Amino acid sequence: MGILSILLWTPAVGALLLASVPGKNIRLIRYIANLFAAIAFLLVCWLLSNYNAHDAELQFNEYFPLNPRLGSAYALGVDGLSMPMLVLATLLTAMALLASFTVSSSVKGYHVCILLLEFGMLGVFLAQDWALFYIFWEVTLIPLFFLIGRWGGKRRHTASLNFVLYTMGGSVFMLISLLAISQYDLEHGGSLMSSMHQAAQDMPRFEQVLVLLGFVIGFGVKMPIFPLHGWLPLAHVEAPSPVSILLSGILLKMGAYGLIRAVVMLPEAAKLLQPYLIFLGLFGMLYGGLLAWRQSDLKAMIAYSSISHMGIVLLGIATLNEIGITGAVLQMSAHGLIAGALFLLVGLLYERTHTRNIQDYRSLIQVMPRFTLFMTLTLLAAMGLPGSVGFIAELHTLIGGFSAFASLGLGLVVMVFFSVSMLIGAAYAIRTISLLFTGPKSPLPPLFQKGARGDFQLEDLKTPELLAAGILVAGIVLFGLVPAPLLALSSATISQMNTVISQRIL
Repeated sequence: MGILSILLWTPAVGALLLASVPGKNIRLIRYIANLFAAIAFLLVCWLLSNYNAHDAELQFNEYFPLNPRLGSAYALGVDGLSMPMLVLATLLTAMALLASFTVSSSVKGYHVCILLLEFGMLGVFLAQDWALFYIFWEVTLIPLFFLIGRWGGKRRHTASLNFVLYTMGGSVFMLISLLAISQYDLEHGGSLMSSMHQAAQDMPRFEQVLVLLGFVIGFGVKMPIFPLHGWLPLAHVEAPSPVSILLSGILLKMGAYGLIRAVVMLPEAAKLLQPYLIFLGLFGMLYGGLLAWRQSDLKAMIAYSSISHMGIVLLGIATLNEIGITGAVLQMSAHGLIAGALFLLVGLLYERTHTRNIQDYRSLIQVMPRFTLFMTLTLLAAMGLPGSVGFIAELHTLIGGFSAFASLGLGLVVMVFFSVSMLIGAAYAIRTISLLFTGPKSPLPPLFQKGARGDFQLEDLKTPELLAAGILVAGIVLFGLVPAPLLALSSATISQMNTVISQRIL
């Protein structure tokens, strides 16, 4: 068994081990879940230390045929696109489990679902076979359905059902596109993913467009892109905060990851659909930003801001040039860290006050200075402040978008819409900082008062919470100031993708 299989099956083994532990032994359950999440993260760190960033080919390959007639196989591998996603998935899973110590009902089932969710996410990023990819894609639905429906808020059943129906509906279109490609003669010497890339070159142009539209719908639901985003706000608001960390930090990136793979496989169709994809990206940025600006619920604001940030990812993918795709991959990593930190901090605040209404807070800096520092840095990163990883990603995407449309005389249009969306993001970020942390010191509303005096007494971040938030915020700032390692990790793979796209569309 190779290192990738060990990494993939580590959370699954942890879930099986938890299944044999008595449900009343809560301390042991938490210890085992955190232990296996930490092992998975350490395995990814080992992979990262041995990964050759200058090699664009798949590394640590594992290949075992499953269905010779179909050509499907248990094929695993990593490249510059999947490597940062693996790091992000294992890191945020560990952070989510650190933030799960307040879960008090059905603790065993909750931690089993978290580990199974990590198993599915790792499978999506490791799979180098479309059949295997699709299986792991569907595996993530099961634990998420229970995590939202069992441990969510008041409307949790509606939220979980909406999520599953939307995602399964999108998966149908993805499956139809995969079946359409499989009708062509596939070379079975390698994995199904590589053979489908070859078969796609022989498809008629019109059929390529239809197949790519199926992928756009299937992956667009998960990203999500407008108008396929209906499940996202309710799922984010009703899901437990640790689950929201994974939902926004990783699950949305699965859609972007799959769409990049599909665009590289069908670049001619992507070129024909390019104006529409760029429009959807720009519109999603404005639409998500405006809705985020109107929210008084902190989790709803972050949920709608995710639509805006994933619009940046779609814009970067749609540029079909190296700098734009680089911006998309950077934004996937940046948004994973930023959204994960925001949902973590808002969840910790909600546990102390039981309200997410931004109007219920003021002058938190006087009682929660550590929370104020981390929340402020994260919100500034969300608006793309220079010195944060968000700025690096947005700058690459802007330059890529301008280059893609400059030849058509529309580069200025991209810059204007992009700039307006950034201003909207700055508006709700600064408003949130102002309402949460400034103003006169005053008591909380009567429902949230503590003690007879009703003082504005709130406990600042504890040591485990400080550790989780500190790691995420450190990544946001560190990669913003020194982005070279993050850029170098994916540069060779993105350059190879750009070469494939350029050769096919010229």
